[in-house]
Amino acid sequence: MATYLDTPRHTSRSLSDDDMALVHALQVNGRASFREIADALGISDQTAARRWSRLRSAGRLRVLGLTDPLRLGDSIWLVRVRCTPDAATSLGEAMARRPDTTWVHLSSGGTEINCSVRTRGPGLEESLLLQKLPRTPQVVDVSAHCSLHMFFGRHLSPINKRGPLSPAQVAALTPPDAPAERATESAPPVTLDDSDRHLLDLLARDGRAAPADLATATGLSPSTVRRRIAELRAAGALYFDVEYHADVLQQSFRAALWLEIDPSHLAEAGATLAAHPEVAFATAVTGTANLYASIDTTTAQSFYRYLTESVAALPGLRHTATSPTHRTLKGPGPYLPPRP
Repeated sequence: MATYLDTPRHTSRSLSDDDMALVHALQVNGRASFREIADALGISDQTAARRWSRLRSAGRLRVLGLTDPLRLGDSIWLVRVRCTPDAATSLGEAMARRPDTTWVHLSSGGTEINCSVRTRGPGLEESLLLQKLPRTPQVVDVSAHCSLHMFFGRHLSPINKRGPLSPAQVAALTPPDAPAERATESAPPVTLDDSDRHLLDLLARDGRAAPADLATATGLSPSTVRRRIAELRAAGALYFDVEYHADVLQQSFRAALWLEIDPSHLAEAGATLAAHPEVAFATAVTGTANLYASIDTTTAQSFYRYLTESVAALPGLRHTATSPTHRTLKGPGPYLPPRP
């Protein structure tokens, strides 16, 4: 789950219950048909289509077809860039425009940029961004931490934890080609050809693009498009996520949480952390701080309670470090959303 740029386009800070049900449905299955959504929610397909069109045209959400780096043999690095205060915004915006970055945040009073960088293969050698950053005059320090095991993320967001749909509705919407995580972790990387890459690039811009439109753009037949999307999804290489405008789900206080956990308790602590309603993303990483999470709470006071109660109770906890986030420059996909 992610948000759009934090520049507000709306005065409302919440959605109606009906709209939130639609959002939850799309998070469960971003390519569900309006008939499937309507059947699960107990509404007409015209109503489902109308609600989606209104929310999308207002820039409040979009569905993205994204790829799992590990299933393609790539790596994800969580990068922390400390820079001079006058350079953080411009440097962060430049990083957000790059297709190899996601989750670009300004934090720590505007002196730090936190982002996710995707590299081809397991190492940092292929990343032009990480080669350039240390030589940028305004950059004070760069540290990179490889994501080793994701406990919460990809197609899951906080709405999967606190959304309005019942378990039966979620089950009805869950796509039949959704892979089992353990089944894909040990599988060999998925091989893509040029038509696959073109198809995935289009889905990264619009995850609900019609098969006919995708067929026209790629030169494939609609049936081939449908089949290949199903195959890539079943292999765990392709998943669908919803990118939200800041006024949909985002709460008032956000922070990055870096935890040092005793290695013998890392798996247990990560699974426990992932179940917390405050956690929007959690992964094991390399480095002294070996567990990272993105936290979303209502106030600074609720964040304090979360730290002193839920986080303090994690097994094997040795040390915590926090970094408040005050602006999101880019969400989960490789491309920034189109301006209204």
